[in-house]
Amino acid sequence: MSERVHKRRTTRASVLAKLTSLANADNVAGMARYGINPKNTLGVSVPLLRAMGKEIGRDHALALELWKSGVHEARILAGLIDDPALASEAQLERWARDLDSWDVCDLVCSNLFDRTPFAHAKAIAWSSREEEFVKRAGFVLMAALAVHDKEASASSFRKFLPIIEREALDERNFVKKAVNWALREIGKRSPELNSAAIAAARKIQSIDSKSARWIASDALRELESSAVQERLKQPHGR
Repeated sequence: MSERVHKRRTTRASVLAKLTSLANADNVAGMARYGINPKNTLGVSVPLLRAMGKEIGRDHALALELWKSGVHEARILAGLIDDPALASEAQLERWARDLDSWDVCDLVCSNLFDRTPFAHAKAIAWSSREEEFVKRAGFVLMAALAVHDKEASASSFRKFLPIIEREALDERNFVKKAVNWALREIGKRSPELNSAAIAAARKIQSIDSKSARWIASDALRELESSAVQERLKQPHGR
């Protein structure tokens, strides 16, 4: 008589125990030098977290539990295993408010948030928020959507450009780098958006602001490069 084998559900306790066993204090110190918040951080590498996420598979309930733990790597893992179809708008808001490090922000935005139905709206809404990492999340979403949302129209990204121009004055490092990132990714999506992004960068370049000048010059360097221009001439653009 055959027996059906059931996969045992992974628990929060077992995941946290495994993460703790992989802790590396030297990695934490190295991460801190790159501006990653060392609080509640174990020093587990992203490739290891991706491998754990692949082994666990989609698990919305576990993702919520891991996020609540407050452990840096557990939150990254939560973004990897959560199901975008089950993530609610309220959840996105809660998680955005909890963000306290650029790497968690970027990975959660590009692995989960950008795959939800709320992504485009949150990119716009969060871009005007005062909290540094919520605001960064808005622009990281713009960048991630430009890469991942293959079905979105050019107009969906054109509407981000005036916001990028408006927020180019923010001097905070984690914000201005995300603003720049969004501008570059939008400009690499298609020839049409490349021209629009370059025009936006020219406007930003004329603003009397150190942050704006850096955002514009760095973006123009890439968007006008021969490498990008040649790639955009190819049938599939990117």
